[in-house]
Amino acid sequence: MPLYAYEAMNSSGQEVKDEIEASSNEDAIAKIRGKGYFPTKVKEKAGKKNVKKKKAEENQPLTKKRKMPFAIGGVNQKTLVTFTRQLSTLQDAGLPILRSLQILEQQQKPGLMKAVIGGVADEVEGGGTLSDAMAQYPKAFNKLYVNMINAGEAGGVLDIILNRLADFMEKAAKLKKKVIGAMIYPAVVIFIAVAIVTMILIFVVPKFKEIFKDFKLELPGVTQVLINISTFMAEQYGWAYILFGPIVLVLAWRLIRMSEGGRYFSDAVLLKIPILGGILGKTSIARFTRTLGTLISAGVPILDAINITRETCGNEVYARALGKVHDAIREGESMADPLRATKVCDAIVVNMIDVGEETGDLDKMLMKIADNYDNDVDVLVGSLISILEPVMVVVLGVIVGFIVIALFMPMVSLIQGISGPGKK
Repeated sequence: MPLYAYEAMNSSGQEVKDEIEASSNEDAIAKIRGKGYFPTKVKEKAGKKNVKKKKAEENQPLTKKRKMPFAIGGVNQKTLVTFTRQLSTLQDAGLPILRSLQILEQQQKPGLMKAVIGGVADEVEGGGTLSDAMAQYPKAFNKLYVNMINAGEAGGVLDIILNRLADFMEKAAKLKKKVIGAMIYPAVVIFIAVAIVTMILIFVVPKFKEIFKDFKLELPGVTQVLINISTFMAEQYGWAYILFGPIVLVLAWRLIRMSEGGRYFSDAVLLKIPILGGILGKTSIARFTRTLGTLISAGVPILDAINITRETCGNEVYARALGKVHDAIREGESMADPLRATKVCDAIVVNMIDVGEETGDLDKMLMKIADNYDNDVDVLVGSLISILEPVMVVVLGVIVGFIVIALFMPMVSLIQGISGPGKK
């Protein structure tokens, strides 16, 4: 009977490595589960005579990898969610994984996703696992996705894992859309306002400047400030600062975020901004708790789950906090205490995690935290928009008022000078 080497987690969360005899891979998984372990990796051991042959086969690609079409970025999130949901449905219906992939490949429009699905299908047909095949296409499947698929294959619950993955990606995309949507309205208003004021300074104010110069008027201080600004914008390339300034800021921001220290500093600064910092903080908490809860519910070992969550949480402040939590758990501590020590989460978050660990329902508690913080983000986004609207109106009113007063004060003096001699 073939011998299988396996890695598993016991009831205490500790890693176990051993060997077991079984007639097939499925039989090995069943026997390992019968011992009370959760298998994370199961692989048949080659006999002594076949070791060299096995190694030679492993060094050869299973299939010729398909040529991927040129594409900027990765697969669209919506397309990936649809694929995941459809693959879950086909698996739930009992279709073999290879047939499911072939069906979904036929349904896809020509493009990157179609080529990726075809490539994955080729790898599976050549004898590879679904998770290993997907790992070769990082533009479509990130580390979180691949690890959850791996856990689903090991546990024999691939359809359930795919369904959870689709739910997770839909909620994550919805949350991201809310935050971005909240920023679009003020960004558009500010852009239009800056464009209009710039046009006035470049084309309108210089006309008044010539009029004032012809009449040799003594200009008030406010008018002189406006004319100086106009001269800077029109004659000293001030418009270039307005046009290229945002581009330079974006490039500088990306340059700062290229290093780990820069990412930590920039994320820490953003979290300190009133209201916006609250939105970003709660968004990060919702994201990492949902990710961690999804991975734990899928059967991924807690230490691996935290590592994956740390890499995908999108905020270096919370990533470092999760790194400290990971190290503490590895030393035998609980999750709640080291997370409380990092002081990056509200007390309610730590308390709910503590209760989850006590009751054995940590994944459910993490999901509840994510749902609660999603709702909090909705409220904060609404508050941000309601505050920004009157603030922008007031700022625009002050700018327009300044321009009008600065231009009309000399005009009033001019009119009085012209009408004065007539009255005498």
